[in-house]
Amino acid sequence: MKKYNTAVFDLDGTLLNTIDDLRDSVNYMLRLNGFPERTTGEVLTFVGNGIAKLVELSLPEKFSTEEFNKYLSQFRKHYSQNSKNKTCPYEGINDILAYLKGRGVKISVVSNKVDDQTKLLCKDYFGGNVDFAVGQKPGVEKKPAPDGVLDALKNISGKKEEAVYIGDSEVDYKTARNSGLDFIGVSWGYRGREFLENLGAKTIIDAPEELKEYFI
Repeated sequence: MKKYNTAVFDLDGTLLNTIDDLRDSVNYMLRLNGFPERTTGEVLTFVGNGIAKLVELSLPEKFSTEEFNKYLSQFRKHYSQNSKNKTCPYEGINDILAYLKGRGVKISVVSNKVDDQTKLLCKDYFGGNVDFAVGQKPGVEKKPAPDGVLDALKNISGKKEEAVYIGDSEVDYKTARNSGLDFIGVSWGYRGREFLENLGAKTIIDAPEELKEYFI
């Protein structure tokens, strides 16, 4: 079995369970404009491609650019103030991050959340156990483009051949491939084991502690 010394994690659905706060902000925006609300199950299928795509898929129909930007702004404002109401790390995540950090593994997070929010959530929930976090920002194309991963590896002096990407979705699977990294899928996230198997993921784990066997 190949061993790695660098871990690149997805955030939502991999390290943090953020779906309830995302759903609540989506439904706040929808209620504000007289639209029908979305279920948790629906929102689960909408996440993974950034906030703009989440809002677009949550709306009941297409709207003009001006109207869409208004809805997006409403969501962003609400979520920026309510992103930690119900969000929490998945069971065992902080333990495995501390274990890997103690072993000298380089740890980064690459998210399609906006960069400031990504960095803040990682700082608040994981402290010094994450060496570098990057989200959407000018000059960094969102996943599945490799920009965020390459930026992260550069900032933590990581090498592709020694790194693995860990995520829960089709976006993460494609991001790993586009970045030239191996991929480990996590079954506890927003898509599940069967979905990852159907994608073609060769390595899937069911609990964070299983990561121990993949690192130096």
